[in-house]
Amino acid sequence: MSDFLKRARPALAVLAAAGLALGVGLKLAGLGAWSSLVWTAVTVPVLAALLAEIVTSLAHGEVGLDIVAGLSMTAALAFGETLAAAIVALMYAGGQLLEAYAERKARREMTALLSRVPRSALRHLDGRLEEVPLERVQPGDRLLVRQGDVVPVDGAVANGVAVLDTSALTGEAMPVTSQPGQPVLSGSTNVGDVFDLTATRRAAESTYAGVVRLVETAQKARAPMSRLADRYAMLFLALTVALAAAAWGLTGDPIRAVAVLVVATPCPLILAVPVALVAGLSRAAKLGILIKGGKAIEMLARVRALVLDKTGTLTHGRARLVSTRVADHLGDDELLRLAASLDQASKHIVAHTLVEEARARGLKLSIPSDVVETAGEGIAGTVDGRALVVGGLHFIAERTGDAPLRALLGPRPPGALAVAVAIDGQAAGVMILADALRAGAEKLFDNLRALGIERIVLATGDRHEVAHDVAKGLPIDLVRAELTPDQKVLAVLSERKSGAVMMIGDGVNDAPALAAADIGMAMGATGAAASAEAADVVLLVDQLDRVLPAIRIAQRSRGIALQSVLAGIGLSAGAMVAAAFGYLPPVEGALLQEVIDVAVIFNALRALRG
Repeated sequence: MSDFLKRARPALAVLAAAGLALGVGLKLAGLGAWSSLVWTAVTVPVLAALLAEIVTSLAHGEVGLDIVAGLSMTAALAFGETLAAAIVALMYAGGQLLEAYAERKARREMTALLSRVPRSALRHLDGRLEEVPLERVQPGDRLLVRQGDVVPVDGAVANGVAVLDTSALTGEAMPVTSQPGQPVLSGSTNVGDVFDLTATRRAAESTYAGVVRLVETAQKARAPMSRLADRYAMLFLALTVALAAAAWGLTGDPIRAVAVLVVATPCPLILAVPVALVAGLSRAAKLGILIKGGKAIEMLARVRALVLDKTGTLTHGRARLVSTRVADHLGDDELLRLAASLDQASKHIVAHTLVEEARARGLKLSIPSDVVETAGEGIAGTVDGRALVVGGLHFIAERTGDAPLRALLGPRPPGALAVAVAIDGQAAGVMILADALRAGAEKLFDNLRALGIERIVLATGDRHEVAHDVAKGLPIDLVRAELTPDQKVLAVLSERKSGAVMMIGDGVNDAPALAAADIGMAMGATGAAASAEAADVVLLVDQLDRVLPAIRIAQRSRGIALQSVLAGIGLSAGAMVAAAFGYLPPVEGALLQEVIDVAVIFNALRALRG
């Protein structure tokens, strides 16, 4: 429909309603001829707009059920059923407004994401602040983020403490606190004091810009169920015309044909499916689950097999402190505090992990001195007046001897890293770092089984022993390890015998498998941009258990869409048969169909609720 016709919708609805009411008033006043003229006059503009829309659709090769509404108005006018024609005109014009309202309501969370896009940023420059367009912000720029501002680009806290509301991105209700040096995602809202941000990406490459692009893609996509509804619509159109022709031909009464056409409006088919599915998309977006359109949400509801990556998906994707073994005179937290204090002077990734863990536990770190770092092996220095050495087992053994370390080390899981600590020349403890399994993984898989997932496969590029150790005790049907990206694709394709396959991953190497799966789901909060682009669903929060509400929302939305279609078409078909047998005159039929259409649309909006 052209922009002019869209802008004319409210005027047409008001005209149809006012004309219908005026005609009824004239009829009650005994001016039947004038009422008929008024009803004809208000029907004609609506019919003209409808015909223009039909012509536009046909020009694009689309044949829709709006043709039924056009036939019913034309037939009603031709055979003098002007009141029925006016009711159908109001039904059509009002239905257009109702459809627009339902779409706006269904898209409200996705629209909210788009409406929050910042247009400018406050940048520090030569001791002053300047407001610059967002596209001029470059990595390394220092920005001021005021209370209430939406963080414009991805960056790191440069000064101050950032207290951020990330609910628009992740659905998390509680604010997140970020200390200096910690990363901040664009799209978060500053609900604390003013802080400085060092930009790490340009606006177009930042998290929020990617989310906006994905939302816009999702809004344009059509679901297979919608296309299926179009095919059913053509069948419904043929049956409607055949029933109307049969009613007229067998009885010789054209009014019965008019009545059949009047009650055969298309709303249950052409509105219920998109409204229910878009409502599901909006509901998911509120929880930090970005589903790229109706096709994805419909396929998500039909998943029967799951293939998932290990690193960054089943596990956190980064080393974490999983156990500590200390000498008798020292506690776990004190060993970590001393090691992290010294590691503040190192840029090594393991050092960064220990410092983060100590801060997360609320430990007060001391300032190290006399620091000497041996690249790739360890670091030595003084902390609180004590000589401290932190590093690999060989690095510490050279200073303390092998035997004390072996006594502390003990068994460790495959793929784990041991960090040893010596204090004043004596072995003081060993900290075990590993990429830990996400909490609640076993319960997650049990819940997935309850939702209809029949087969679960772990597909990873990691070593066999590491993969099997991670999968130990989990209800996983098959573990496939040491896979290349193309072998992951084959792993996905081989599972199609079980039904629709979902792949969950986060890395660049997962992107081909995500694209090959019936439904690809990416861990978008920490994963690679390539995986988010290739996936059909992106989890904006780093929580694997969000896959559960994603599937539940998809199944509920699809179920509501089918329910609305079957109920609406069933009621309409019953009314058509009644009209064909003369039990439902055109006016009563038009009123009944209006009730059916409104009920179907509001039933579809139930998908917005949890």
